[in-house]
Amino acid sequence: MSDARPSTSSLPGPRGLPLVGNTISFAREPLAFLEAIREYGDLARYEAFGREFVVVSRPDLVEAVLVSRSDEFWRGSFEHELGEGVGIEGVFFSEGEQWRRQRLLLQNAFTPARIESYAEVMVDETVREVDGWRESTVVDVNERLSTLTLGALTRSLFALPLEGDRADRVRRWVDAMGAYLEADFFGPGAVLPSWLPRRTEREYERATADVEALVGDLLTERRESDGEGDDLLSLLATAEYPDGTRPSADEISDQLLTFLLAGHETTATALTYACWFLAADDEIRERLEREVEAVCGDRDPTFADLPELTVAKAVGREALRLYPPLPFLHREPREPTSLDGVRVAPGTTIQLNMYGIHRDDRWWAAPDSFRPGRWLDDADRPEYASFPFGGGPRHCIGMRFAMTELKLSLATIARRVRFDRVSTSLDPSIEVSLDPGTVEMRVRRP
Repeated sequence: MSDARPSTSSLPGPRGLPLVGNTISFAREPLAFLEAIREYGDLARYEAFGREFVVVSRPDLVEAVLVSRSDEFWRGSFEHELGEGVGIEGVFFSEGEQWRRQRLLLQNAFTPARIESYAEVMVDETVREVDGWRESTVVDVNERLSTLTLGALTRSLFALPLEGDRADRVRRWVDAMGAYLEADFFGPGAVLPSWLPRRTEREYERATADVEALVGDLLTERRESDGEGDDLLSLLATAEYPDGTRPSADEISDQLLTFLLAGHETTATALTYACWFLAADDEIRERLEREVEAVCGDRDPTFADLPELTVAKAVGREALRLYPPLPFLHREPREPTSLDGVRVAPGTTIQLNMYGIHRDDRWWAAPDSFRPGRWLDDADRPEYASFPFGGGPRHCIGMRFAMTELKLSLATIARRVRFDRVSTSLDPSIEVSLDPGTVEMRVRRP
């Protein structure tokens, strides 16, 4: 008996150009593309980057793919090719049994008790960075907050400061990866023949070799010091799987690179957007300052203060709603399946439209407005109307780490400085995360 359900080929969607489909439209303005495609319905179809995409723009369908039916889907060939392109096989990109072994091994570094132990370092790094900003100085907040979060990450997860040339090498690597992804995966280079030489790829390869050498040095130094400790670097230096085997040198390197990358860049991005919005919203900024004063008095915030820092949490969550570090996620069915009554074949890339859902007026009043107060009410909205850390078995392993740092850093910054915008607008681009570009703001002391 034939299946009478419609297939993805019958779904509505934007018409593309011959051969390249919607690649150019997506590459030119990806965020506008993700918002506009919702006009075609909760399931829409387009072709780009040489493949078929089915865009999911409804929270209950996101929940089905990520959570209740997650065993029907894998990360997919699109993200697999992305992982191969950047040359990292860490827990973010791995699949199947390899992923399960890695996840089980790494989760010990992210228990609630371990996150609590990192809190003091997060605050210390924020104080050290912010106290170096002089009154009326114009700073690139995005750049400076990236330095802050890199310091917090390495002191927390690696139990060492990463400063000077070593920190510069990581930053050059992240910048080179961002340029490579923007130009050759999500930008104009995606439509060029693969055999053409790419300047951004060559620069990324050089930066990667440099940072891999750095990671090798860090691992050797930790092993030579007996590798004792319960930080992530020590854990990996002495790691052993339940069956008695040990991770390979390449596998350990990939894990460290994954956390060097994702562990600081996404939090810095969220902090930057939050500070940008606070600079133009005196009411919310003053409300945050009053909260911090009431909770902390004349001291810096601590982990124990987090339950009472509700405004700080709301500001962070609202920044993540408007500008999630990754504006979409991808999955692919393992076998023929269906979504909302539509047949979906293996090989179809399912794009979970995080950015579009986060700005959908069905779930959010004034969806394009910065309104942290919406997180303090009891509004009835679907759970996956916001999912900046994904969901289900593959939710971001560093979610607690990131949210703890986001709240503590926001509260610490609010005690020390205010910002006036110098940059007149944001220019987000899809790189390692949803990078806001240069964000210049003038420092004022309250």
